[in-house]
Amino acid sequence: MEHFYTIQGEGFHQGKAAYFIRLGGCDVGCVWCDVKDSWDATKHPLFNIEDLILNIEKTPAKLVVITGGEPLMHDLNGLTEALQAKGFETNIETSGSSSFSGKWDWVCLSPKKFKEPLPEILPFANELKVVIFNKSDFEWAEKYAALVSPTCKLYLQPEWDKASIVTPLIIDYVKAYPKWELSLQIHKYIHVS
Repeated sequence: MEHFYTIQGEGFHQGKAAYFIRLGGCDVGCVWCDVKDSWDATKHPLFNIEDLILNIEKTPAKLVVITGGEPLMHDLNGLTEALQAKGFETNIETSGSSSFSGKWDWVCLSPKKFKEPLPEILPFANELKVVIFNKSDFEWAEKYAALVSPTCKLYLQPEWDKASIVTPLIIDYVKAYPKWELSLQIHKYIHVS
């Protein structure tokens, strides 16, 4: 769908410079999705892996984040092999709702109620990032916290349009259950893509 050099705005790698590759196609259908134009993969041009790498190499990026849409709807083996052969760190942000592919340095699993993650994805998660839209999402978060590795980092992130309502709830929750951390979409606060 698009690719660009920016700052990672959320989760464990927040604040780091990163080259983002956003893949078109998503069958999860989150009502609060902020990139609904990514859902239909046929509306976006295809990019050659070598051309993408040439664009990345024009920047000082060391970290490449593959996101979507839902990136695991695609076979990502060739892309990650090519990126890692060039020395790039590869991170993925996924709902985990499609089969796992690719070789990753970091897997951010963000499970969605609209289409649950496949059990095979859970052991790969380095980071669990749950978007909090309403109070019932805390129970959803705990369900998946119990299923990922004990070393997995745990994040609660307010849904952007409800941030003023749910952020205080998240703060109280993190204080009560300090295994969790707060993730904010800082890229939206500082107005970068």
